[in-house]
Amino acid sequence: MADAVYQPRLLMLATLSCAYPGADAVGKARLEYYPNVHILGVPAPVMFPKEFYLRTYAKGFDGIIIAACGSDCPYKNAYDQLAARIDDLVQDMKQGGLEIARIRTTAICTVCIKPFLKEVEEMKEKLAPLGPVNREIAATLWRAEREAMKTRAAQVA
Repeated sequence: MADAVYQPRLLMLATLSCAYPGADAVGKARLEYYPNVHILGVPAPVMFPKEFYLRTYAKGFDGIIIAACGSDCPYKNAYDQLAARIDDLVQDMKQGGLEIARIRTTAICTVCIKPFLKEVEEMKEKLAPLGPVNREIAATLWRAEREAMKTRAAQVA
């Protein structure tokens, strides 16, 4: 019996003002794309802490695409804050042993059909040789970040 072919699970955070309409345009054009991508429309990805991304991996998503508005973001300084947060997340992933190829930020506009399709396909292809995410490593990183969040909150209070 042949082994099942690995199909990575992808999460795409798509901004409601830019990337989500772009993803919707793909559907309206009736174009097919990798079926194992879950698209979550969000006002701005900056609203998610590092803990969210690590928990996403711990729960079994193999990769995350953050499809933001880029410099066209309607929220002041949101894209710069997102970039800093993802840089910090990538450092934690490196130190903890989680492959940094599992996360990607990109700018997708409201009518960007081809870029949307390209980003999904490239992420799927990038994850294929990595195999499934190591959920134990991700869970360890997630718990550590949760504890760090509690400590930071206690210091502020």
